[in-house]
Amino acid sequence: MHLSDGVLNLPAVAVTSVVAGGMVVNSFRNIKEEEIPKISLMTATFFTFALISFPVGPSSVHPLLGGLLGIILGKRSTIAVFIGLLLQAVIFQHGGLTTLGMNTIMVGLPAIVAYKVFSKCMRKKKSITLSAALVGALSVLVTVLILVTVLFFTNNTYSEGFFSVINVLVLGHLPLAILESFITAITISFIYRVRPKVLETYVENLNL
Repeated sequence: MHLSDGVLNLPAVAVTSVVAGGMVVNSFRNIKEEEIPKISLMTATFFTFALISFPVGPSSVHPLLGGLLGIILGKRSTIAVFIGLLLQAVIFQHGGLTTLGMNTIMVGLPAIVAYKVFSKCMRKKKSITLSAALVGALSVLVTVLILVTVLFFTNNTYSEGFFSVINVLVLGHLPLAILESFITAITISFIYRVRPKVLETYVENLNL
């Protein structure tokens, strides 16, 4: 998922930086002190797992945890994504500073989508395990959709041939979507049993 420096042109860098900045600012609005430990823990989790990266052309395939971030942090997930990606770019040169805005959008936006979908499932009294599995896979697929769209309009040579960068990225993320579906389902089910307060956003619908 990490887009490297030089992939986006200057107008794209400017626009994505502004959009990502708006997302981060919105995530910080009305933040409560008791939310900080949870945000810090999920930031560290995202930072660690996203370091398991396999380069593919101008991008890479690695764990995203968008569904898990979205369920636990809601709109605050953008904070965890931005800080995690910034530290990775500065310390390990994963991704880039000019593409930090785009990379933040590609993980942060799907996490928010996951939060919205999971909330809707809980309002309809759906299975928490199946709902978590759904948004775990969905977050990866939304990220891939954004990534493929960006690469296609940035440089159409990325889509040329059967083994094109775009095709390889799509194929590489399909197993990841399945894996993250299982990880998200297992993790959220475990939290629901042992520490339901972490899911307090959904207390009323979960009848905790």
